[in-house]
Amino acid sequence: MAHETATLAAYVFNLKFQDIPAEVLDRAKVLTLDFLGSAIRARSEAESTPSILKMLEALALDTKGESTVFGDTKTWTPAVAALLNGALGHSLDFDDTHADSSLHPSAPVVPAAFAVGEMVGASGRDVLTAIVAGYEVCCRLGNALDPTSHYARGFHPTATAGTYGAAAAAGKLFGLSEQQLIAAFGVSGSQAAGSLQFLVNGAWNKRYQVGAAAMNGVIAATLARNDFVGATESVEGKHGLLAGYTDDPHPDKAVAGLGNTYETMKIGVKPYPSCRYTHAAIDALIAMRREHNLTPDQVKRVEIGLHRNGITLTGDAATKRHPTSIVGGQFSMFFTGALALDQGSFGWDDYNRLGDAAIDALANKFDVVQDDRLEVGRTHPFGARVSITTEDGVHERLYADPSGEPNSFPDAQAMQQKFLTLARPVLNARAEKFADAIMTLERFDRVAQATELGR
Repeated sequence: MAHETATLAAYVFNLKFQDIPAEVLDRAKVLTLDFLGSAIRARSEAESTPSILKMLEALALDTKGESTVFGDTKTWTPAVAALLNGALGHSLDFDDTHADSSLHPSAPVVPAAFAVGEMVGASGRDVLTAIVAGYEVCCRLGNALDPTSHYARGFHPTATAGTYGAAAAAGKLFGLSEQQLIAAFGVSGSQAAGSLQFLVNGAWNKRYQVGAAAMNGVIAATLARNDFVGATESVEGKHGLLAGYTDDPHPDKAVAGLGNTYETMKIGVKPYPSCRYTHAAIDALIAMRREHNLTPDQVKRVEIGLHRNGITLTGDAATKRHPTSIVGGQFSMFFTGALALDQGSFGWDDYNRLGDAAIDALANKFDVVQDDRLEVGRTHPFGARVSITTEDGVHERLYADPSGEPNSFPDAQAMQQKFLTLARPVLNARAEKFADAIMTLERFDRVAQATELGR
């Protein structure tokens, strides 16, 4: 191992807006807008939101501040705004994914950047620079952790590596020195926490722990800003992240091509509000339904082949065939697949079909198996094989990638439409103005002039 913590800290410290390629900045703006659409809708519709708000009230953490919670009329203190925006933006499971690390970069990074950006009066250029810094740090650490091994240990990479990404974004906006950034990463190592146990009962931990990662990154950077002595070698050390959170560490991946290869450009977006491991199969099911004019009564059996990570998260028949909660549905290949095959589409509002007898009956025809073709010689694990048995025979498709990956990234119009579909019911006529502000964020001398449009 070769001083990965210090190398990442030096990268964040030295990163300048003018040095970031235009296509990377454009992608960062689109990803930010995509994330904010989910956060805005979740403020009014995610079933976990009232519990989080009641907790903040009970602990007197609901005091007024200067930071925006998107979709809310009230402004909050920076750390709480980061918590809420992170939890909200991850609640619909409609936010972006980085395939190689199997994490959601925007969920911890963007809330931390906006919270601190508003706190220090930063410009839109400053906030965009911080978001890119955060993306690069968390995606690279997710790569270094090896998602298959990290999942096998029971960890949620968005909440673990994401804490470092949030600290990087916050630290960049605070103007921390390299040594202070090392300290912030040191504190992040003590706060990186996220368990996959939520999969057992469809719990809300997943949403909260990602919000907590955003908040903890802000706290870590704020401590470092005030000369808190944080641990050194937080990534590569004897008791560091790569020692404690994976059995197959790849420290070289944390810094490979740093400053030249942008992991930001490898982040994909979701067409469906569910675990990314379900998406290639959903794409295939919708296409096959249309191509063969299939109806549920014609279907005798459906077999979905996934990478072992997909099996872990979405394919356990004993617990996931008939989910009863939205989180359970988001992590059920059976429910999401049956829904897609039944109606030829899948959106956020379709979770009202949880418990629908027709969907449950179709889900009974699904089997989910590990497919070695999705394991060997691949750069990421998000593909799927779909076999549908009907009276006319077996129809099979292998989708190496789900839609929305970098090689099929939606155009600007499609991304804006996704945002408006989510945001209009909350922001009404302001949704278009807010979208325009995010897509021209570099023009704002103070980022607060843009964020206030999202309240």
